[in-house]
Amino acid sequence: MSYSRHDPVLHPTGIADLRPTQMTVGLLEVERKLGDWRAKNLAKKSQTLLTHMIPVVLGPDGARYITDHHHLARALWDDGQKDVFVTVIGDLRKADSTNFWTLMDYHGWTHPYDSKGSRCDYRQLPKTVAGLADDPYRSVAGALRQAGGFAKDSTPFSEFVWADFFRSRLKVKDIKRDYRGAVAHALALAKSAEADYLPGWSGPHDMPGVAAPAKKPRAKKI
Repeated sequence: MSYSRHDPVLHPTGIADLRPTQMTVGLLEVERKLGDWRAKNLAKKSQTLLTHMIPVVLGPDGARYITDHHHLARALWDDGQKDVFVTVIGDLRKADSTNFWTLMDYHGWTHPYDSKGSRCDYRQLPKTVAGLADDPYRSVAGALRQAGGFAKDSTPFSEFVWADFFRSRLKVKDIKRDYRGAVAHALALAKSAEADYLPGWSGPHDMPGVAAPAKKPRAKKI
């Protein structure tokens, strides 16, 4: 059976069977999503599962690799949800194990970096969403986007790009001690010209070719 891009699979798929393509999540962001999920009634939960299908790539032996929504999948797992709906965005079942990861990298479908921002071997990727480690900087990046610190961008794993930006600018102990304060500090950094090369940057822009209004001369006192 062949799949076209973005084919929905409208029968339950076990969350335990989904293979992560990243090493970490921000557990504070997972907790936020978990709170949002638990606040929904049954009808709204069913609607959420239909409107937030998990994108997957089919790999060797038919394994399903998540390319997005790791935080949602982990939150649902933590709440005891067994199944989700998925959308198949790629079919690489014919690839061998080496070519599979080469193609995953080429398409921007994997981000094998640990909580320190260091690249790892693909074999170190967790086997299930339950094995995703915590990256506090990813939590900050997620909260920052929620607060309008940067715009949603098509760049794969863009939140991790922002997380890496903060690694040398915020201390983990400060994030854990005063999370709100750390996010406020991150927001100021995100709006600065220092971050203007990052995906989704939404800081103030100068308008080229538009001169600043001239100041009126003060009248001299007589």
